[in-house]
Amino acid sequence: MKVIKLIALTVCFAMLISAVCYADEGCNWFIVKCGNKTPRFPDNAEEISKYGAVFLDSRSAVNKEKRLYLTFDAGYENGNIEKILNIMKDEGVTGAFFILSNLIKKNPELIKRMVDEGHMVCNHTSDHKDMTKLSDSEVLSNLSYLEFQYKELTGLEMEKFFRFPEGKYNVRAVKLLYENGYKCVFWSMAYDDWDNSRQMNPEVAKNKLLSTTHDGAVLLLHPTSETNALILRDLIREWKRMGYTFGSLKEI
Repeated sequence: MKVIKLIALTVCFAMLISAVCYADEGCNWFIVKCGNKTPRFPDNAEEISKYGAVFLDSRSAVNKEKRLYLTFDAGYENGNIEKILNIMKDEGVTGAFFILSNLIKKNPELIKRMVDEGHMVCNHTSDHKDMTKLSDSEVLSNLSYLEFQYKELTGLEMEKFFRFPEGKYNVRAVKLLYENGYKCVFWSMAYDDWDNSRQMNPEVAKNKLLSTTHDGAVLLLHPTSETNALILRDLIREWKRMGYTFGSLKEI
């Protein structure tokens, strides 16, 4: 047990190797997990936070408020998004869904349901391209096209919250989007759930998430994951038992 604790402390407090990303250089968002404490963020986290980037509710962390923010990256429906929505409705919680054009085109009823049930519907680009490789005008037109599709479907303006595909970002893009009214949303809590051909054992996944839950956490999940559809109800109920409440990104 002492050896395990020593390893955990070494990872959390002595891991000094991390990438320094410059304004135009592509970066991969990564976090160093520290159990139920706030994780270690990339070196430029403070810099991008100046441009409205969101990855943690620091007020909750400082004030020890038990607040969680559920966010989902949703590119397509395979039966699990509907299950996720059913669970959230039953449990009385809402979250933010970052969507692609594909979901609007093929499953418009799900988008309408997200809106009707109080979820935020946010921008994940039209086609999941790497935004760090596009020009400023290409970045903005990509996001604008998705907003146009969303308004055509719902009659509403899309929420001005954005998540970079695969967490690939640079300071230039974060600043550009900030100057155009967007908040870029990253995360402080996630696990390997995106590969539908390599789904984690449900109990293992549940324990991974519970063991890294922390105050003010912004949680990233993929609602296409079969494992997430199996464990979300239990997770929500356990988080409630732990004293957590569920907030909106608009609060941060």
